[in-house]
Amino acid sequence: MTTLCTTYRFLKTVVILLFALTLSACDNAEKPSDQWESAVQGHYTAALSSDGKYGIVGSIQHGASLWDMQRKERLFNWNHAKGQFTLLSAAAFSPEGRYAATASDRTIVLWEVATGEPVWFWTSPGDILGMALTPNGDYAALALDNHTAVLFDIKNGGVQRTFNHNEKVRSIAISADGSRLLTGSDDFIARLWDIQSAEVLKSWRHENNVITTTLSDDGRYAFTAAQADQANIWDTISGKQLSTLPIKKGSYIMGAAYTVARFSSNGQKLMTGTNSQLVQLWDVKTAKQLKRWRISKKEQWKPTSAAVLAVAFRDNNRYVAIGSNGLSYKLQ
Repeated sequence: MTTLCTTYRFLKTVVILLFALTLSACDNAEKPSDQWESAVQGHYTAALSSDGKYGIVGSIQHGASLWDMQRKERLFNWNHAKGQFTLLSAAAFSPEGRYAATASDRTIVLWEVATGEPVWFWTSPGDILGMALTPNGDYAALALDNHTAVLFDIKNGGVQRTFNHNEKVRSIAISADGSRLLTGSDDFIARLWDIQSAEVLKSWRHENNVITTTLSDDGRYAFTAAQADQANIWDTISGKQLSTLPIKKGSYIMGAAYTVARFSSNGQKLMTGTNSQLVQLWDVKTAKQLKRWRISKKEQWKPTSAAVLAVAFRDNNRYVAIGSNGLSYKLQ
């Protein structure tokens, strides 16, 4: 019996090794140029500043932490209550990077990045599933489980505007000038809104829950991705679909979902991350893949994968990413 068990374990190990080698041979993705551990047991929330200099991670060991991504150094622990580790549901930076916000289920704290000091503490009108900040951290756009998104005055308090869906709002994004809002919902719809009037400017239907949204800085382009379904780049002026990113439904290897996305400052490129370790760089107008990286697993031979939680452009040839496996990456 012992011999049989030993033989079985040996054969199982061989199969796993061969499978991993096969994947490596077939995968033309590059490896990160550098990586470091920012949480022992993994991240469940992450955000990066628009220039990739700072990152926020949520982990079991430290709650919320602010990291200097250039020096690979934890700067501050950002928890909502003294002596407790806050379980983050969302995090975000203001476009210019002066402020950041962290959210638990129903609490929000606005922080000053340079000093690490809290500015304001508020309670939200619903459980927070996603968050984005307007310029100078004046307002927080919150994606809520009560079928709405709201524009919340994070410095003075109170809901300023409400944006309605028919199911939970999973994802939210704001243009860098604070004029446009993009929401994605479990009602299979992504909506582009005028923030001042709360008017729907464009509406795009998908075939599943819309879990990832982002806008270019000038609001000209939008990206929306549904769970294991469509991932589209849109022209927000005409409302027309510019391109569709390739996705192989149900494929663990290729990635069944785009978990995060970000446009370059000029709107010409798009970075995406998947739930199966891939970071990809795309040409916005053609959807041509320009580059791809595969972030490493923490324990190489275990079957668990790693989702990409945040991506950012450092400059034309350098990028950063944060994975759910507790590692942060520099990419070139």
